[in-house]
Amino acid sequence: MEIRFAQEEELDRVNELRKQVNDLHVAGKPEVFKPGFCDELRNYVHAIYNDPEQRIAVAAEKGAICGFAVLHHIHKPENPFMYERDFLDIDEFCVDEAYRRQGVASAMIRFIRDFAKEQGYHRIELNMWEFNEGALAFYEAAGFTTFRRYMEMMI
Repeated sequence: MEIRFAQEEELDRVNELRKQVNDLHVAGKPEVFKPGFCDELRNYVHAIYNDPEQRIAVAAEKGAICGFAVLHHIHKPENPFMYERDFLDIDEFCVDEAYRRQGVASAMIRFIRDFAKEQGYHRIELNMWEFNEGALAFYEAAGFTTFRRYMEMMI
């Protein structure tokens, strides 16, 4: 398996995986996420690819893209309430359903961690939806801990 940064010609395949994530989100939180995968969502991958503050990592098995992660450098200047923050955010993360539980996600996290260290970041963050229990279990097993929580009250 090879983990590397995406080539532009691979973005259609990345979008196929992004649709899997969107479908999961729609099923888990239909009052928040819109069904389908419209042109605006498909085209957004090009904006990500061309943004100098973002990178798209991919996992390839025998030449087939089987996972991806959108990595976003976030810099938040100091303000009266918080110190300056400079970190790598995993904005999107997916392993194709057909390749799950085969070490792809773990290899991707190792690649992301190494990249973050090379770039001088001391922190990797991500957010996820509480309904996605499988992702939560994986992220915790990979070493992520909860440091902030969003809560809701339906009325």
